[in-house]
Amino acid sequence: MKILLVYPRYPDTFWSFKHALKFIFKKATFPPLGLLTVAAMLPEEWEKKLVDINTTTLTDEDIKWADYVFISAMVAQQDSAREVVERCKKLGTKIVAGGPVFFTGYEEFGHDDIDHLISSEAENLLPLFLEDLEKGCAKHRYTSEERPDIKKTPVPLWSLINRKKYQSMSIQYSRGCPFNCEFCDIVIINGHVPRTKDATQVIAELDALYDMGWRASVFFVDDNFIGNKRKLKSEILPAIIEWMKEKKHPFSFYTEASINLADDEELMRLMTEAGFDMIFVGIESPNEESLVECNKLPNKNRDLLASVKKMQNHGLQVQGGFIVGFDSDPISIFKSQIDFIQKSGIVMAMVGVLMAPPGTRLYQRLKKENRLLPKGSGDNTDGSTNFIPKMGRETLTSGYKHVVDTIYAPKQYYERVKTFLREYRPGNKGKFKLSLIHLIAWIRSTWVLGVQEKGRIDYWKLVVWTLLKKPKTFPLSMTLAVQGFHFRKVAEKVRVSLTSDIRRLEQVGKHN
Repeated sequence: MKILLVYPRYPDTFWSFKHALKFIFKKATFPPLGLLTVAAMLPEEWEKKLVDINTTTLTDEDIKWADYVFISAMVAQQDSAREVVERCKKLGTKIVAGGPVFFTGYEEFGHDDIDHLISSEAENLLPLFLEDLEKGCAKHRYTSEERPDIKKTPVPLWSLINRKKYQSMSIQYSRGCPFNCEFCDIVIINGHVPRTKDATQVIAELDALYDMGWRASVFFVDDNFIGNKRKLKSEILPAIIEWMKEKKHPFSFYTEASINLADDEELMRLMTEAGFDMIFVGIESPNEESLVECNKLPNKNRDLLASVKKMQNHGLQVQGGFIVGFDSDPISIFKSQIDFIQKSGIVMAMVGVLMAPPGTRLYQRLKKENRLLPKGSGDNTDGSTNFIPKMGRETLTSGYKHVVDTIYAPKQYYERVKTFLREYRPGNKGKFKLSLIHLIAWIRSTWVLGVQEKGRIDYWKLVVWTLLKKPKTFPLSMTLAVQGFHFRKVAEKVRVSLTSDIRRLEQVGKHN
């Protein structure tokens, strides 16, 4: 068998970091970990090739070479995924599809579009498909409600990628989240009970990355890394700490976790000792009623600002996810979000409009209320949504536009960098190593941010402030500055789109 694994293109969003990656000559942030893991589950004697459309071009020759094309995608990649499917159909190559977009929205891909659907986790279903394929009786769809033991998951087949094209590598330690937020489909895909790998597996995967020459950041892709705190503290983190010492700290780590991490000082200490220096947290909203509405349990009845500062004080840069459009959001929510983001020093604040993913409790509730709209883009940062908001589409759209315009503007953005650096207490592990690429990137970024951009005066204020007040954080400060350039580029595109939407809504209102 000849197997082509294809990863569709991501749209240009706040999450892509496309405009920032150009400064360091990278094509994409992460490799397609899911496809690389699936590749490791396929028979060793099969020929395998991977095409990540985010880093290279998918040619007709690639498709015609393959007996089967394996495709996996997030919902935000659905448009590119459809293009790949159409090309495969046209060229007569069979398709095996899996991943989130085919899990919750498989009905939208017709029986004739996809030859074989793996509609749940591959560890249980892929062996069944391969067995049926060998017998000549492979079914159209394979699904199961059983959650596989990920202790059986193999090390990803890293030999299929060119690591130089990526900013970070990835590793998965756990699946599942103990919470049940109304808008989240993670528990639908991966369940409530966190399933984890053991320390031996985690170290084996770190060894694989180390052996292929990687010496930079590694993203633990878990949706809630701290779902099983006891195992982390007793087994996983001590093993990583020992491994990092032996290897002289070749990696820095970052991950996603719920905000209750701030309640566990021992866990934060172990994480930073292991090399974690950044964490993504779903803040969602500073409005308590909105948190109650969406059942964001760890965030309720909490001083969110103090929790963020506590994590920053323990050496963890906090990235934050924020949402507007809850039924309980007052009109003042847009100002409240801006004020919280600025005070918190969350530099990378990902603000999006509420979406209702298929299968979620939010989706079911809105369906009963007849408030669902035709499917959304899957990118909640483009200002679109797939339901009728209580505050009105025009109010939500213009309010979101105001948030985006404000928090990514140079003055507010650079001020947030300073607010963060005042609180940040980095550990001494894994000190920054200056390379030629870093030097070139800094020269290029200085030209763009310090000479060409309108906010160049605020940029130079940040440079001077960092050198005088926090000189040891200068590389981090400049990295954040470059990421701000990316946010402004995407915000500019969002702004144009939202302005058009607002005008259209105003015209509709006048007509009515």
